[in-house]
Amino acid sequence: MATNPHRVVIVGAGFGGLEATYRLTGAPVEITLIDRRNHHLFQPLLYQVATASLATSEIAWPIRHLMRDRREVTTLFATVSGVDAERRCVLIDDGSEVPYDTLVLATGARHAYFGHDEWEAWAPGLKTLEDATTLRRHILVAFERAERETDPKRRAARLTFVIVGAGPTGVELAGTIAEMAHHTLPADFRNIDTHKARVVLIEAGPRVLAGFPDELSAYAQASLEKIGVEVVLGQAVTEINREGVVFGGKLLEAKTRIWAAGVRASPAAEWLGAPADRAGRMQVEADLTIPGHPEIFAIGDTVSINAWDGKPVPGIAPAAKQQGRHVAETIKARLRGAATGPFRYKHSGNLAQIGKRLAIIDFGKVKLRGTIAWWIWGIAHIYFLIGLRHRLSVALSWLWIYSRDQRAARLITQGSSKVV
Repeated sequence: MATNPHRVVIVGAGFGGLEATYRLTGAPVEITLIDRRNHHLFQPLLYQVATASLATSEIAWPIRHLMRDRREVTTLFATVSGVDAERRCVLIDDGSEVPYDTLVLATGARHAYFGHDEWEAWAPGLKTLEDATTLRRHILVAFERAERETDPKRRAARLTFVIVGAGPTGVELAGTIAEMAHHTLPADFRNIDTHKARVVLIEAGPRVLAGFPDELSAYAQASLEKIGVEVVLGQAVTEINREGVVFGGKLLEAKTRIWAAGVRASPAAEWLGAPADRAGRMQVEADLTIPGHPEIFAIGDTVSINAWDGKPVPGIAPAAKQQGRHVAETIKARLRGAATGPFRYKHSGNLAQIGKRLAIIDFGKVKLRGTIAWWIWGIAHIYFLIGLRHRLSVALSWLWIYSRDQRAARLITQGSSKVV
């Protein structure tokens, strides 16, 4: 007598969700992969779209295309609004439901403004392709507006770029914007000197890249300052408005403000009434299941777990991929009736780019910085891209930027040339 395949629903086609899907190849399961966007996004390079180094198509892939040869996988372009754990159904915002036997929540994270959600209107963050193209427009339009501005004070405000938060995203954005102003754009304009653009990186903590060792953090700060970034440490932003950013009790007038200071997990914990930390990350069991619900797994930025020698697992792509792999192996073991074990995270190192020729890498005992670290950073990122065409395209784009200081994706979209 034939039995129905085990129904696995995976919510989120990021690094963790996609890895779980791949690793379930050949298992006796039917998979439904749900995402509110139709593409998988390589988030570590999202800032390069925002700074006109790469095109959107170079870091994103249609999910349906990725799953085209997987007949057991059904892809749904839909927004999940909740989970009915008692009836084992995923709730879709159009009122429909998707039943499951095993559920994997890989729903990622969103921006966190620390209780000041009104700041989002003035300082957008960077989590999606839409965010990246919006920021690219803000950055490029700032130079265009400055070219037409005759008032020196207003021109200075248009040429001031403030990034709040000195984690990897903030550092990478600040360094790339400064290099655009100093190397890519000077010959393009006639009425302004783009060298005079101010790039200000504000961090409430005592140093940039707090997740790196002190010596690499100090090197990163010195390198940023060398390429023209103003680094402000130990200063919390107290207000963001139409005119600029307030910190240290003073207003810095800036027309371009970017938020890179914090994230909050998706509302998955709220859907299940599960325990969560202050950032909304679910606190899961050792095997990545929800307390009281062994049939529900949560991975990636959705969760908080001390599985790295007793320390919290970092919210980075390799960690999400390892969690997705663990979940898939656990599901397959359960279907075989075999024993399963806890998740253990293996750290491969931290990487951050500072500029087009500078990066830092922390491999634990081995720490690298400078140009050689930049090459390793680039090779590592190209390796994780999907498909030969994308790897070649990104490699050629970077070589062009490296050799000619030109960024080909400087396209302003989503608006007109009207001065505001």
